[in-house]
Amino acid sequence: MSTQTQAPDAAPQILPSFVKGQWWRPEQPERVADVRDAASGELVARVSTDGIDTAGAVEYGRTVGQASLGELRIHDRALILKQLAQYLGEHKEELYELSYATGSTAKDHLIDIDGGIGTLFTFSSKGRRELPNANVVVDGAVEQLSRDGSFLGEHVYTRLPGVAVQINAFNFPVWNMLEKFAPAFIAGVPSIVKPATPTGYVTEACVRLMLDSGLLPEGSLQLISGSARDLLDHLDARDHVAFTGSAATAQSLRAHSNVQEKGVRFTAETDSLNAAIMAPDVTEDSPEFEAFVKSVVLEVTAKAGQKCTAIRRVIVPQEIRGAVVEAITKRVAECAVVGDPRDAATTVGPLASEEQYFEVLRSVRALIDAGASVELGGPEELSSVPEHGAFFPVTVLSFDDARTPAVHEVEAFGPVTSVLGYSGDVADAVEIAALGGGSLVATVCTHSPELAAQFLSGIGAHHGRVLFLDRDDAKTSTGHGSPVPHLVHGGPGRAGGGEELGGVRAVKHYMQRTAVQGSPDLLTGITGQWHWGASATTVTREDVENGTGEHPFRKSLETLRIGDQFVSDLRTVKLEDILEFADKTGDTFYAHTDEEAATANPFFPRRVAHGYLLVSWAAGLFVEPSPGPVLANYGLENLRFITPVTYDDAIRVTLTAKKITPRVTDEYGEVAWDARLTNQNDEIVATYDVLTLVAKQWPTPESEADQDMA
Repeated sequence: MSTQTQAPDAAPQILPSFVKGQWWRPEQPERVADVRDAASGELVARVSTDGIDTAGAVEYGRTVGQASLGELRIHDRALILKQLAQYLGEHKEELYELSYATGSTAKDHLIDIDGGIGTLFTFSSKGRRELPNANVVVDGAVEQLSRDGSFLGEHVYTRLPGVAVQINAFNFPVWNMLEKFAPAFIAGVPSIVKPATPTGYVTEACVRLMLDSGLLPEGSLQLISGSARDLLDHLDARDHVAFTGSAATAQSLRAHSNVQEKGVRFTAETDSLNAAIMAPDVTEDSPEFEAFVKSVVLEVTAKAGQKCTAIRRVIVPQEIRGAVVEAITKRVAECAVVGDPRDAATTVGPLASEEQYFEVLRSVRALIDAGASVELGGPEELSSVPEHGAFFPVTVLSFDDARTPAVHEVEAFGPVTSVLGYSGDVADAVEIAALGGGSLVATVCTHSPELAAQFLSGIGAHHGRVLFLDRDDAKTSTGHGSPVPHLVHGGPGRAGGGEELGGVRAVKHYMQRTAVQGSPDLLTGITGQWHWGASATTVTREDVENGTGEHPFRKSLETLRIGDQFVSDLRTVKLEDILEFADKTGDTFYAHTDEEAATANPFFPRRVAHGYLLVSWAAGLFVEPSPGPVLANYGLENLRFITPVTYDDAIRVTLTAKKITPRVTDEYGEVAWDARLTNQNDEIVATYDVLTLVAKQWPTPESEADQDMA
């Protein structure tokens, strides 16, 4: 390949960093890296961080960033992500134009830029729906640590008090940043972003847009455009480092004394020799065969194969290895057009840089030297790509010996894949896949549930994600190489041993889980969720009727408080009630209808009331039927039946406001009520949470206006 150069007087300025609340460039840098257009070789950016105050950036994040984010709650921060995603969506064409210079085609933009924006939307939604509107997140159930309930324990998450340092790879300058930034932001931890130099100018443009939006709290986002050699020197146990890149770099960062000795939290997502495995049940004429070939070709051509999730090893039954190679090469010939990414006809752009081109070339030659046969492309086809730019032909290799060490050790990070044959036995395919030493993702193509179970049992521990592909999901699958924000991204061993994404799991990576112990009142105050045995403001039906107390269902979110409680009267269960419920519902299970059989059951004293009869009665015992701030009941959670209730027993319900979650975008919020059914002996019959939607104000402004009109 060759590159073009610009005249010195046309050279762009040094790419700026954003630290300590302002844009910064070095005044007289000694070390400057030139970044060139991947297709034309023209100079697009100059990069240097000589003299940057990394220590100051860390301190600024820990102080200013922490303070501004701490003024908000989880839902507030999640809503900002939604607004930020909308703003970036309105300006994404600007990022598209810049991204062409990285070698990305129009379709590649969708993976990186649109994918990053979509990740913001997803985390915003999950943060508001699956996390509390608070800064303390409860993890799991309460543990009873004393017989009388005066001493409890549970686990909670609180935000880290430091900074989230995010060191990203060159292949996804937007998505890689946003998929790390989003969960850290929701957690309330300020980010310092350090993109890879070859494509950092796209990240800089995205950060500039984010700051221009005016949505971000001060200090919540900083950017280092270039080397950050001493950044880890200033970190300690308060901070979190998330790295994406090569295994060698990850290893050097892990070895840093502050990671080893000061407890800097470090997670890595690195090199990965991912596999696509064709199961023994797939034949040339089955729908799975075509789906498999399409998946392989897509992953070897998208982003010019520069994806940490790309398929590097194609593992197929030996008897159809030739047919698979033929089908892959045929499809590549039909749909892979290598050329300038700005050309609409191009489907495979150049590699991101000249350095990357030579790295891929060295890797392919190493594989050939190890025994690979070139089925398509390879070094001999370099003349078929454009003269200028970091273009590399789509290359398909095959190995006669599937256990050749090089194919499981050398990653050609470009449009390159290798086809390997196995004996047709699941165990053999699993063993070959495991030689990769740990991967981010594998695809297993099969239409057999039994084979799918066998493969997962064999390869699950070696992979962070496994996609099962067959005729039923081939059209709807998000694809082998596309991490989704809902599911974990990461993998064991060579893949780095880290974990990102995974819905709210990702948010908790930027939080500390702590076991807390104390009295019900203290834990209620800590978590903002009422615990049984804590103080309560109790009213009864009699209090409501004589006007000495207000039913909690008459309170809007303005006046409802954690611990507001209603205790019902007792209601006696009669045998006729049980039989009538059985008749009306069709639930004639013998424990409710057959005295002799029920008595013989060791769990029941005799015929017993249906659990759902008791839950239905409980609703009647606690409900306040008139129109009011409780707008809807939308479910029950954690229902457990504990003590059976027979006829002539009586039940009452104690209903307590347990958790109040105002929705930041609606005129109502969610209230979880602790419901506890007890019998006439105060034994617990059932426990569960009642979930309701409650107006923030009552009467609502609309209803007041209607009354004025009337």
